Amino acid sequence: MAQLEDIYDYTFRRWGVKQADTYSDSLLDAIERIAARQVPWRAVAADIGVDGYFCRSGAHFIYWRVSDGTVRVVAILHQQMHQLDRVRQAFADEP
Repeated sequence: MAQLEDIYDYTFRRWGVKQADTYSDSLLDAIERIAARQVPWRAVAADIGVDGYFCRSGAHFIYWRVSDGTVRVVAILHQQMHQLDRVRQAFADEP
């Protein structure tokens, strides 16, 4: 997922390889726990107009949808990003 690569690159440039590895691993672990239904999550608010869920991991929010029993991560957005428009766009772009 390109967003994970971008997060890794930013973290690497800002804090170095050790922190980039640690933070990326924590996001990947969160995604694995999401797929296993082992994390608390919330539905995306109905007024946003998408059918999906989200949870927080570190300084990011992970958004996903479930289709035919399969979890598909749609977006990973930093907490300081404007979420509303980006979430709508990410879900619209996701097949």
